Amino acid sequence: MLTLLHEWLLAPFDYGFMKRALVASFALSLAAPPMGVFLVLRGMSLIGDAMAHAILPGVALGFLLAGFSLPMMSLGGILSGLLVAVLAGSVSQMSGQREDAAMASFFLISLAAGVMIISLGGSSVDLTHVLFGSILAVNTTSLLLIAAISSLIVVTLAVIFRALVVECLDPLFLRGQGVRGSLVHGIFLGLVVLNLTAGFQTLGTLMAVGLMMLPATAARFWSKRLEGLIAVAIGIALVASTGGLLLSYHFNIPSGPAIILLAGVGYVFSALFGSQHSLRRRLRRRAAPLGAPEPH
Repeated sequence: MLTLLHEWLLAPFDYGFMKRALVASFALSLAAPPMGVFLVLRGMSLIGDAMAHAILPGVALGFLLAGFSLPMMSLGGILSGLLVAVLAGSVSQMSGQREDAAMASFFLISLAAGVMIISLGGSSVDLTHVLFGSILAVNTTSLLLIAAISSLIVVTLAVIFRALVVECLDPLFLRGQGVRGSLVHGIFLGLVVLNLTAGFQTLGTLMAVGLMMLPATAARFWSKRLEGLIAVAIGIALVASTGGLLLSYHFNIPSGPAIILLAGVGYVFSALFGSQHSLRRRLRRRAAPLGAPEPH
């Protein structure tokens, strides 16, 4: 039994590429879910998906200029994502259109432009690699870049944590304390762009947002406190990342989709059996006699 467990759970990580993939996925799992939690709290759940596609033109231009150079593609993705965020915010302020509507419009333009650029300068294999990533192909340079970006996100989030919480719940109070809410909002969107840029190499631009949002939405079924939401989301992301890599190794399936699908399984399980607002809780509440204490 122990031998079987070792072969299935530990032996795959004897290989260097699996170790690098595990470290990269752990780095993303620590940085991405807290961002997703704040996106959910701010009612911006779909903004993450829009921003994931906003980095695509920059990634495509970096690929066109330097091939599969992660630093160049990451720089292009960061600049492209920040540009789209600024443009969407500017259009929203000048026209009165809601920011999510402006972001959705630029997201569609960015997606089409990115796919067009890659198609003109590369092959279908190149397009697949950029759109869906390959975490098992992470090399030392990619790992260092992912770790550096993830560390920067965690440190910055810790610095602005209190201001970000207040900005989510009571922006007028934050303004009364002399802190510009727009500055906090801008820094937060910049962190989202950085996070998605770190994730595109491993999960691709189409699924990088999955590790950010699925654990965060699943966590809502387990905790009401912000600290609990973040802890549960990180835990789900870590389990999904490790399990996805093992499934990819043993069954020869794409690693990125395996990780995101496991995170999706975690979301469905949470929605059915979680301790807060899940289907199980609702059914038990209906079955409880009138006047009886709420079941736990």
